[in-house]
Amino acid sequence: MSPLQPMMQPKGLANMERFDLLPILKDGVRVQYEGSIDKQGFNADWDWWLYRDRSEWVIFDVDGPGCIYNFVQHRYPDSPEPTFRFYFDGEATPRFEIRASEFGTKAPFVRPLADAYIGPDDNGRGPIRVIRSFVPMPYRSSCKITTDLQLKAPHKGDGGWGHVVYHAYDTADGIESFTGAEGYDRLIDMWSRVGEDPKPQTKAETAALADVKLAPGETRLVLEADGQGSVASIVASPAAGTDLQQIWIKATWDGHDRPDVECPLGVFFANELDYNPVGVLSHGRKPDGTCYNYFPMPFWNGARIELTNRGERAAAFDAWTTSWTTDTNALYVEGRTGYFRSSAYYPSTRATPGADTIIARISGRGHLVAGHVTGMTRKPGLISCEGDVRVYIDGIGTPQVESDGSESWVNYGWGFPTPPEMNPSSAYDGLPDNPWSMVRLLSGDWYPFQTELVFGIEAGEFNNQYIRHSGVLFYYGVDTPGMALTDELDIGDKASEGTHSYRTTGGRGYYTLESYYEGREDRVLVRDTGNEVEGWSEFTVDVDPNNRGVRLRRRSDQMTGRQRANVYVDGAPVKERSWYFADRNPYKRWLEDEFDIPAAYTAGKRELVIRLEYVQDGETRTWNEFYYWIYSLR
Repeated sequence: MSPLQPMMQPKGLANMERFDLLPILKDGVRVQYEGSIDKQGFNADWDWWLYRDRSEWVIFDVDGPGCIYNFVQHRYPDSPEPTFRFYFDGEATPRFEIRASEFGTKAPFVRPLADAYIGPDDNGRGPIRVIRSFVPMPYRSSCKITTDLQLKAPHKGDGGWGHVVYHAYDTADGIESFTGAEGYDRLIDMWSRVGEDPKPQTKAETAALADVKLAPGETRLVLEADGQGSVASIVASPAAGTDLQQIWIKATWDGHDRPDVECPLGVFFANELDYNPVGVLSHGRKPDGTCYNYFPMPFWNGARIELTNRGERAAAFDAWTTSWTTDTNALYVEGRTGYFRSSAYYPSTRATPGADTIIARISGRGHLVAGHVTGMTRKPGLISCEGDVRVYIDGIGTPQVESDGSESWVNYGWGFPTPPEMNPSSAYDGLPDNPWSMVRLLSGDWYPFQTELVFGIEAGEFNNQYIRHSGVLFYYGVDTPGMALTDELDIGDKASEGTHSYRTTGGRGYYTLESYYEGREDRVLVRDTGNEVEGWSEFTVDVDPNNRGVRLRRRSDQMTGRQRANVYVDGAPVKERSWYFADRNPYKRWLEDEFDIPAAYTAGKRELVIRLEYVQDGETRTWNEFYYWIYSLR
């Protein structure tokens, strides 16, 4: 084991400080989202609260270890100013509180990690006050966020809307709960130097080319390296008049049959439209025109990078420099490290009326680290920002990440009327409102997946607008999946119940539900039969004895919120967390949520006896269950 091994999967603050560890494949972590999504599937995304707790309104409530990485809230200026309170690990009094106006100035919520400002007027819809934070806030056992105001805004002047993006960990190993006194200086310094390489300095070799010319149809080799190493940076100076969208970059690691990266340079350098230079910490274009990409790109047998001019005009670069290093060879262990890859470029050739535009489908195991989406309508100036981003992970029926509008995914709150806008983790370019192009770096809140990731976006408020989309995702991944389906239990099917030794106490009986899932399939009627349990339910499932943990996925009815159950494995309580889901949806009632059982309870076993013990919380009176999928993590 190399001396760097303990740092290979840092959590919390360390996860964001070590940009060079981004390629390491992640175990025991899921990305989750809580926010103000219209429960009926339209565009009324302003009701951001879960329940009332005495005099406070709860907007976020999770059980188990995790870390908040992105916190956003929007409101109109004439609405009252909210105070947010953060409770950790079951505390009765808040450990930290902050007013909306203090974001950007109250430590550690200081610029550029956090900000508060007033957006543009936006044709009379604004101006809108925005708070945005990327401050990592880890917790060992639970977290709750409250506000002293009900964030509900059916009319201008009321409440507000927003979201939290966070990681849920299977264990609390390596986590110390947020205090506000952590040392953020290193991260703040890194985020203050956008355009510079955020990775630790290493000894690097360079392939520096000057006056690179590409005739239409011509391909030019810009790097060929043998053996193990990692591309540390790619920096280019396009000559005047060069269209970055017509020049494609193709990177192939370890002699793979297909390129690992293949996309237009405009996207590779975070400037698909290239109307104005924009950039984030990882990649972009500086005001002087210099383009950069600092994502680490490890390889073990060799690397090959080519440029091809797919346009009809000649292109040129005054300089093109590729730097690679072998100093990271001990850090990037083959099989434990993902290749830097791009999804297939989705071109803006047609709209998909009435359905989400699927920007990318990624298979295998890995984690998403950046995304680019561009939107274009038929007429200039149309407001076309209302489409929600929806991310489905590992085939789950409920989106794991959403956004209340396109602009909220990149942490703006007013559409795209004033390009260019940028911060170290997100930016947008274009013309006012149409066309627009947004880029989001996921440096802390990367999206891990074990089998697949599907990234889509609505066309307008509820797929009711004509919008042509294009885009690319960047991720670290390998082809081998990280988990396998090893069993299924269909509640209500007597044969399935019998083979799994399913039994319950305090059952209130079976019922059949016809309803919809939230998200892109919210007009597809699904019928299933399930059981309501007041006591406990128990069943036996098959797992792979070589597992590194087990994931339970449940289909349930989310008519009422705050569903909670204690989980037991072979009689032993899972101490890390209860199975808890605080939100509800009385309109789109189907929910699929998950529970990760750490390997300490499952390793080496072929069968597990699972017991779920209902715990009354809030308005619920039972634990309901319709279907279980059992996955063995590899």
